[in-house]
Amino acid sequence: MTDATGRHFLQIPGPSDVPDPVLRAMSAPTIDHRGPDFSRMFSQVLRDLRPVFGTTRPVVVYPSSGTGAWEAALVNTLSPGDRVLNFETGHFSSLWARMAEELGLSVEVVPGDWRRGADPAALADRLAADPEHTIRAVCVVHNETSTGVVSRIEDVRKALDTAGHPALLLVDTISSLGSIDYQHDQWGVDVTVACSQKGLMLPPGLGFNAVSAKALEASENAGLRSSYWAWGPVLEANEQGFSPYTPATNLLYGLRESLRLMNEEGLPEVFARHQRHARAVRAAVRAWGLEVLCADERECSGVLTAVVVPEEHDADQLRKAVLERFNMSLGAGLGKLSGRVFRIGHLGHTNDLTIAGALAGVQMGLSRAGYAVAGDGVAAALDELNRE
Repeated sequence: MTDATGRHFLQIPGPSDVPDPVLRAMSAPTIDHRGPDFSRMFSQVLRDLRPVFGTTRPVVVYPSSGTGAWEAALVNTLSPGDRVLNFETGHFSSLWARMAEELGLSVEVVPGDWRRGADPAALADRLAADPEHTIRAVCVVHNETSTGVVSRIEDVRKALDTAGHPALLLVDTISSLGSIDYQHDQWGVDVTVACSQKGLMLPPGLGFNAVSAKALEASENAGLRSSYWAWGPVLEANEQGFSPYTPATNLLYGLRESLRLMNEEGLPEVFARHQRHARAVRAAVRAWGLEVLCADERECSGVLTAVVVPEEHDADQLRKAVLERFNMSLGAGLGKLSGRVFRIGHLGHTNDLTIAGALAGVQMGLSRAGYAVAGDGVAAALDELNRE
């Protein structure tokens, strides 16, 4: 039997549920993207985006996926053969490193166990061994979507500053922006990469680069050439509220509405809600007698929780049982975590009842899949939610 009635629970770590007001906003008629109405709308969106990134500087908007925004960050700042330091924190950091290699960069990967974020001490060691400043950029994923681990970007920045090293700091916030506190300017980030389908509560299709003055200066001499991804024409057109190529107008309608919703709730409240729900999910996981993949409580994600299953079980079989019986999608394990973990997303347009319902589905699924559950995870989560 399958529960086909009611809503589908989309508990993957993105794309996240799109709120009804955002869906309605996107259904508005398309307008002339060279006309004054578009210019006014887009100028407002560009202004309202900046606080979400924690910047007063321009944010470049592309009609693209987050992968496109990755490429834009690299090609606008670097030249063929440049040495790039990439921290291996999970599946997506590895994909970004592969892209850099394919673009002709010399990538040094700092290995990790996929249970911890970027290690500032390891960065300090690499920088101390580079007195000639051959490292041109450091690439870090803020919230690794495959593992539920957050890298401490402030500490990464401090390592760069302490070493007096001029390397650019490039940070992927694809799954953290709008869900976890992030400060592009305050933390001294040079390029912040993001996209639309996670904390911004939109469908896929918009990519973003927040750009420091140092990164913009680097772009003037970057040897990795690009036309579509080049910041200059985009920033020039943005000054008048336009884009140098056809924009995703209806997604921008939705973005304007999602930013309105976030501002209405208040960004600090949005971030606090995500952390509160994350604590409830972790309480449930531990009550079930299962293991949270993230090994350092300081680095546990507010966006998702990756749950390690016992050796005798296959996480994908659990996900299958939950989908078929309870109409709920959980995130799969990616890369070397395939079949070893399932991921519970708790980002975007969520509330206490969403989280409680999702955890009830997981708990019933664990029982149906033959897991020896130690305790009542739903009760533990409700206790956590009722603390505040």
